[in-house]
Amino acid sequence: MSDIYRFDAQSISGETVPLSQYRGQVMLIVNTASKCGFTPQFEGLEQLWQSHGPRGLAILGFPCNQFGGQDPGSNDEIAGFCQRNYGVSFPMMAKIDVNGPDAHPLYRYLVEQAPGILGTKAIKWNFTKFLVGRDGRVLGRYAPTDSPKSLIKDIEAALAASA
Repeated sequence: MSDIYRFDAQSISGETVPLSQYRGQVMLIVNTASKCGFTPQFEGLEQLWQSHGPRGLAILGFPCNQFGGQDPGSNDEIAGFCQRNYGVSFPMMAKIDVNGPDAHPLYRYLVEQAPGILGTKAIKWNFTKFLVGRDGRVLGRYAPTDSPKSLIKDIEAALAASA
């Protein structure tokens, strides 16, 4: 089985971020967008980061413009929007594709490990969420309509588990 820690991402400011730096933590990986009906979820994600980050939760936001062109800005514009409007302080990554031939390898891995309804591999919309345990296993996939707050029980169970 592949290992999530073998992947790297680019931070929204351009630095390479090896996911191995999150080994032993619980990760919530979310494809985000700045102009989406679900964009207010940034507030809930930030609340989760503030309340559960000190206990070992890492939230990683991956902007994506593949759904209705809802994140057309540059990485700098997206970072500014998230900070200004939602006080986002959790790690945001550079804009990526999550579907198709240019999909980021991390997202190819995530959809393999946690297919959607009826086994679909594609991400259907912005704010699809993946929960990864301390051991690097993908524990679950959550729909855009699942609020960050609705994930607390699963996040707390993952935080309580040992790596």
